[in-house]
Amino acid sequence: MTQASQISENQVLEALEGVMDGDESIVSKGMVQGLQVQDGHVVMAIVVPPSVGASAEPLRKEAEKVVHALNGVLSATVVLTAESEPGGGNSGHDHGHDHGHDHDHDHGKAQKEAPLLPGAKSIIAVASGKGGVGKSTTAVNLALALKAQGLKVGLLDADIFGPSQPRMLGISGEPQSSDGKTLDPMEGHGIKCMSMGFLVDEETPVVWRGPMVQTALIQMMRDINWGTLDVMIVDMPPGTGDVQLTMAQQVPLTGAIIVSTPQDMALLDARKGLNMFRQVDVPVLGIIENMSYFACPHCGEHTNIFSHGGAKKEADTVGMEFLGEIPLDVQIRETSDGGNPVVVSDPDGAHALAYKAIAKRVWEKTEDALAAKAASEPRILQ
Repeated sequence: MTQASQISENQVLEALEGVMDGDESIVSKGMVQGLQVQDGHVVMAIVVPPSVGASAEPLRKEAEKVVHALNGVLSATVVLTAESEPGGGNSGHDHGHDHGHDHDHDHGKAQKEAPLLPGAKSIIAVASGKGGVGKSTTAVNLALALKAQGLKVGLLDADIFGPSQPRMLGISGEPQSSDGKTLDPMEGHGIKCMSMGFLVDEETPVVWRGPMVQTALIQMMRDINWGTLDVMIVDMPPGTGDVQLTMAQQVPLTGAIIVSTPQDMALLDARKGLNMFRQVDVPVLGIIENMSYFACPHCGEHTNIFSHGGAKKEADTVGMEFLGEIPLDVQIRETSDGGNPVVVSDPDGAHALAYKAIAKRVWEKTEDALAAKAASEPRILQ
């Protein structure tokens, strides 16, 4: 038996008995939730009231340090969450508190009513009906292209299970708190960014239930000092499940962009994404065809590896604007994976110009949506 396989949930909980919140341990207070131990990797959340927020960061760090010091632990990841009042219990461990239900209800209500991203003038979701279509690469390059227009831009990596924006923006380290209450977003290439990737080791699996994922996402919007932004780009999780639907319902989205590849199966999933946003009355700004074609770097000949033009036909069919196409090109992949996306590494190149043209149109439609919303709001007459 290897050392990593010897660590158990009970051993982790015993160690956490020494982490005190006031006069009582975080375990006995039921603050430990979502504890997962897998192959020496430990992931857990500490539940705090919404009013406490990032001020509990020292408690999180202490718990992470204690767990990481255990024999057999390869990595320890602890996040703060305001899913419920302490006492709501932890991953199957009941500590005898009988008041968690009322607090869950009260805080769930408070969490829903708390303003999300109040400093963002507009919020745009970049979504896909399935994974593997280059959604995150599209999101980061669009964000950078919008910044190139002189806009203040934020990027929220909402993919809890597969965060990629820290790598794409070339950012490392953990977020800090300048006011002791809220965390400051990280920054790369002039864009503010927050991602679970800043809190979880890249190789550590996150094994959480849907409610915890939703809580973590809300926390990254509510408890982060984003400041004033012209536009927040949300790199949505792939798919159209409960988490995606909750995000679409709870976040005051200005609009959404659907990313798809040209082939039929991807377009079918893209249509599901479109219908999800329409269900919750979120305007869909348009569709982008990614990996549209392959241009040979030697002869320039175009090869339609995944077919071509399918997204444009789909857009016409469902009455949605076709925003543009991005080719399948090694430069786009290498620059994004290397933390220096093509919009900033080759700003005058053909690929960057394609992203910039799409971003220009997206911002035009965003301004139209904001103007329409303002016109529809009731006015107080003197």
